[in-house]
Amino acid sequence: MKKNILKSVLAFSVVIGSSSFTEVETKKVDTEKSEVTWKGYKVTGSHEGTVALKSGELTFDGDKLVGGDFTVDMTSLGSTDLEGEYKTKLDGHLKSDDFFGVNNHPTANLTFTKVKSTGKNSYEVTGDLTVKGETHPVTFDMSVYGSKATANVKIDRTKHNVRYGSGSFFDNLGDKTIYDEFDLVVDLVF
Repeated sequence: MKKNILKSVLAFSVVIGSSSFTEVETKKVDTEKSEVTWKGYKVTGSHEGTVALKSGELTFDGDKLVGGDFTVDMTSLGSTDLEGEYKTKLDGHLKSDDFFGVNNHPTANLTFTKVKSTGKNSYEVTGDLTVKGETHPVTFDMSVYGSKATANVKIDRTKHNVRYGSGSFFDNLGDKTIYDEFDLVVDLVF
């Protein structure tokens, strides 16, 4: 009888104890409300624009960010700082094989591989970024507040075989040089 009571108490303790563990939850990103803006730099100035998320999700263990996976629709790539003929030319050039080759590579992907808490609601994220079939790690800071997350990501385009106008690969470009790194500002709603 004492053994049965002891077993019952032990089993009850295990059930109660295991129910206090947090649950891993994946939250889908609202691609319509989320926004990804880019800014690229050249010797004579810069250009900026947007690109749409095709899909995305963030994974949480309780309220702590532990993972994420995103697909970007590269066919939506476009500038926002130009209009008319100049916008059409730049957008077409960015989508061409000189840059992102969207006919052959219509999506880009980012999969988180490591998430480290750096403070309340703040994380250092490392992920595998695939652009034009080339995958390389990228590290950036991310903040999460309620059902929103923000990140600023600096990407070296030459790691992904986007070398047009790069002073790292071509000599004597002068004021036609386009810098290798570009910035993404990501505002997510989930």
